[in-house]
Amino acid sequence: MDSIWTRTADMPSFTPLEGDLKTDALVVGGGMAGLLCAYWLNRAGVDCALVEAGRLCGGVTGNTTAKLTFQHGLLYARLLREFGPERARLYLEANRGALGRFRELCREIDCDFEEQDAYVYALSDRRKLDRELEALERLGFRAEFVRTPALPVSTAGAVKFPKQARFHPLKFAAAIAGGLRIYENTKVLELAPGRAVTNRGTVRAEHIILATHFPLLNKHGAYFLKLYQHRSYVLALKHAPAAGGMYVDEGERGLSFRDEKGLLLLGGGGHRTGKKGGGWRELEDFAKRYYPQAEIAARWAAQDCMTLDGVPYAGLYSRGTRGLYVAAGFNKWGMTSSMAAALLLADLVRGRENPYAELFSPSRSVLRPQLAANAWESTLGLLTPTAPRCPHMGCALKYNPQEHSWDCPCHGSRFGENGELLDNPATDDKRM
Repeated sequence: MDSIWTRTADMPSFTPLEGDLKTDALVVGGGMAGLLCAYWLNRAGVDCALVEAGRLCGGVTGNTTAKLTFQHGLLYARLLREFGPERARLYLEANRGALGRFRELCREIDCDFEEQDAYVYALSDRRKLDRELEALERLGFRAEFVRTPALPVSTAGAVKFPKQARFHPLKFAAAIAGGLRIYENTKVLELAPGRAVTNRGTVRAEHIILATHFPLLNKHGAYFLKLYQHRSYVLALKHAPAAGGMYVDEGERGLSFRDEKGLLLLGGGGHRTGKKGGGWRELEDFAKRYYPQAEIAARWAAQDCMTLDGVPYAGLYSRGTRGLYVAAGFNKWGMTSSMAAALLLADLVRGRENPYAELFSPSRSVLRPQLAANAWESTLGLLTPTAPRCPHMGCALKYNPQEHSWDCPCHGSRFGENGELLDNPATDDKRM
């Protein structure tokens, strides 16, 4: 179940940390967010090191659909309604700027970067699209309405963002990793102010950035209530007609489409981790119906951290953790969100003001409807009297028959059938 990115990338390897280390800044986590944090800090002249528990970009980054876009579903009408025009405009600017940074870097990197239009479509409710177009116009960005998008299903239309992009994320990651101080197979076991204890030695650093997908530290920040994880699935199809753009359904359980070198990437089947969902079977049924000549060239699954309000967390881990920062909760839009978070954190580490700090602050209000749903799932998982249980916070695990894994519906940790840890926030294998 390797993605097309992991099959076609030549990733560099790095030795583990051997002994203690002192540095100005430490990045924990070697996915796209952590790698970009280390890259921008290094570019700014900050003495920086990165530690990764496994292999560089061996987790979520290798399973992305690799879209570079500030079109994040029908988000802007909601941001305008819930946050007001100033913060909604800041979100647009931050992610538009992130796409611009990728565009600049990719001019010098052979990573299959290509501009493509991005569309968010609605199956039946045209009014949602109209509200999004009105919101975008208020925010100073003119999107376009497309009446009949080139999809195999009937729709009410789509909102088009021109000149977005796609790329090969691992080719990009391999290129920017050159020259950085990276230690693979180096697992953080304990965090304290100015210190990270790993299985290979202790790293002392004035600034520590946790870019571990789901934050590892439970006693600060309440991320176990502020985040949940969502699982989604991808089929790469041969002999399917080209989509001619990047399409995503406005509905949470809808399908996405995009082209990649003669393949059609069909995404969907999603569900909260640990719950039931359509998975690959849903995608296979759709492909059989609408692309009967197609063949499956690859399949993989992705896991995304979802915040309470649809905006990532990037900044101080909590109000009481000076020198400790976090980047998490990219809500399925991890590429531009990673860049925006990394640029922000590089400024904060250097003591520089950043216009997006308040927008992305992890300490903003948690009074959102999703908080109650997260608390209910955690309570239910803790009270369910079954085994096995997740070592993260003790919730009951659910068996995932499609992926042959044990998944935690509370916080999204996943384990193989042999108990091996597949996805955090758990840090240890489960006991069989």
